[in-house]
Amino acid sequence: MKLCLENLKEIEKIKEVKVPLYDIKQVKENTIKTPKWLHFGAGNIFRAYVGKMQQNLLNKGLENTGIIVAESFDEEIIDKVYTPYDNLTLSVRLSKDGEFSTELIGSIVESLKVTTGKERLEEIIKSPTLQMISFTITEKGYNLKTPDKKYMNVVEEDFKNNPSEAKHIMSIVTNLLNIRFNNGATPIAVVSMDNCAGNGDRIRAAVYDVANHWLEKGYVAKEFINYISDETKVTFPVSMIDKITPRPAEVVKEHLEKLGLENMNIVITDKKTYTGPFVNSEEAEYFVVEDKFPNGKPALDKSESGVYITDRDTVEKTERMKVTTCLNPLHTALAVYGCLLNEKTIYSAVSNPLLNKLIKNIGYGEALKVVESPKILDPKDFIDEVINVRFANPFIPDQPERIATDTSQKVGIRYGETLKAYLESDELKISDIKYIPLVYAGWFRYLLGIDDNGNERSISPDPMLEMLQEKLKGIEFGKPGTYNGQLKEILKNKMIFGVDLEEIGLSELVEKYFVEMLKGKGAVKNTLEKYLG
Repeated sequence: MKLCLENLKEIEKIKEVKVPLYDIKQVKENTIKTPKWLHFGAGNIFRAYVGKMQQNLLNKGLENTGIIVAESFDEEIIDKVYTPYDNLTLSVRLSKDGEFSTELIGSIVESLKVTTGKERLEEIIKSPTLQMISFTITEKGYNLKTPDKKYMNVVEEDFKNNPSEAKHIMSIVTNLLNIRFNNGATPIAVVSMDNCAGNGDRIRAAVYDVANHWLEKGYVAKEFINYISDETKVTFPVSMIDKITPRPAEVVKEHLEKLGLENMNIVITDKKTYTGPFVNSEEAEYFVVEDKFPNGKPALDKSESGVYITDRDTVEKTERMKVTTCLNPLHTALAVYGCLLNEKTIYSAVSNPLLNKLIKNIGYGEALKVVESPKILDPKDFIDEVINVRFANPFIPDQPERIATDTSQKVGIRYGETLKAYLESDELKISDIKYIPLVYAGWFRYLLGIDDNGNERSISPDPMLEMLQEKLKGIEFGKPGTYNGQLKEILKNKMIFGVDLEEIGLSELVEKYFVEMLKGKGAVKNTLEKYLG
């Protein structure tokens, strides 16, 4: 049967599928009349986790409205996996023991394409009942500038043009806030749910930047600047989100088809987004958010979905714990070496004894020494779960290539913060750091586009890829002598690493590891064996 509202009664008969306990049509009517939650970013983590948060509240009778989602980057998602299925999603949670828990998510009641949904978005933003605008648009979505610190062309155009013609997502959001200001100036929270440090601060900085350029042009009033600067009116809470939601898997598609559901096809959009009418994810989930909601908020902490509403200090400690110690650095290490060693999944990468030892040495041996516990979660327990349960789940089809995307944008926070903490410590020595430099060396080796067998391989997208490969020119696989200091300039780049690796005394170690990995077939594995014992 087809996944749609018309077939809801039939779907309810499938005992393996948990269905909503509320009237989806009534919730949609309520949402249209009194919207409370607008979300940008219609991707997989939104449906698998954010949609589930609201679903749990609706099931408990703690909410009576759903979420409206808008997509600005890849609008084909709306056409291919939202509209044809009446905005319904099948969420499949994959446990380590092989159990597939399937739930029909009905809390996402309206989906919009930003280019064609401007009038509806303006109608929603004017509503005094709207409590928050949230985002899962990835870290890149908040950037107004290119890596060389120049404004993007699209942003320059937005500065010049009337706000109603805005094209960059941060300009679009700033325009919507201006519309709200001009229609009652009611309070609202602007909440990033993206996996990046200081996410709320990044939205605020981008919105302020756009708004002040428009103020200079006379497009907005000074009072609007006051409005977005007044925390009794507009807030930008920081948050930490954690849930592994990989590309839809063929095995999950087959599982749903066996249950009698039709058209469960995996979709690859023109922009290379992997999506479908279903999402698959791990069981673990955490969302920690700063309690700054000036117009009220859903009772997310009662949703039984790993949500903590707390103070900023706790959010920041939790985020640092995850991003700089307990998960993200380990993920990146598995990704770059997983690609080099042709491991097909993160599960197979963590099952490789060498890579397993590498991430344990980084996590327990180097990073855990400087992490500050947020109290609500224990850092060591968190690493234990990550390595032994989450990464070790054979049913999570997450690929090293996905995690290796945009590595240049990640290493500064994922490893740089640990290096800074060592430099600031009176007890720890930066010279004791041996394994983080091994990841840097592995990343540069990966950027050559040749695996450990000497075969060409693809490199995941990265905004700095062209520049980095230009710097690596002349280095040849199997010829260590072709290395003539090409890394030196890159290793001094604080924008990439967060620190000058030459200045702090780690650049030579990175170069040493890297040159050893150039020796030929099996050199990457041999280098890991040599330094991991």
